[in-house]
Amino acid sequence: MQIKSSRRSNRERSDTTRAAILDAAHGLFVARGYAETSTPDIVAAAGMTRGALYHHFEDKRALFRAVAERESSAVAARIEEATFDRLTPREALITGARAFFDAMAEPGRIRILLLDGPAVLGTREMATIDAANAQRTLEEGLAEAMAPQVHDQAALTAMATLLSAAFDRAVLEIAEGAPTEVYVDAIGHLIDRLISA
Repeated sequence: MQIKSSRRSNRERSDTTRAAILDAAHGLFVARGYAETSTPDIVAAAGMTRGALYHHFEDKRALFRAVAERESSAVAARIEEATFDRLTPREALITGARAFFDAMAEPGRIRILLLDGPAVLGTREMATIDAANAQRTLEEGLAEAMAPQVHDQAALTAMATLLSAAFDRAVLEIAEGAPTEVYVDAIGHLIDRLISA
């Protein structure tokens, strides 16, 4: 009984340490960018040792990847939360687009997921992260909206990839001051073309 309690508290301490490192790294990557953030800065901000950082993460790049995965997962969760109600497939796609725009407005997400992410991890690795998160929800929504028209998974993935790129570009425009509603409407037109083809 004592051993199980000790293991659980060790796991909890490890999870707490990992979360503190991720939080500190996130704050610094947002404020300074990846290139201007050093591992000594991260451990100082986390109140940890370098040994603790390297126990949880192979290097700064692996730490950045974990931050990007966490951000991407948070975006997907916002989309899924917004589209949980009884919506038609088209309504779910439009609602999901709006939720994506709102989620990406969180401070630092654009920098981590759209700017530094591809530069640090490469476009393929970022695509893999996205495929497990927001793009996955987009593919599922498109498949439902287009059923039974699309039977080819490769074609569906290609459509979701292209639409995802449009979403990303819209986010950059919105961040520069463009009206969100203009891009929600534009995405709606793109979706309508796809699901009626």
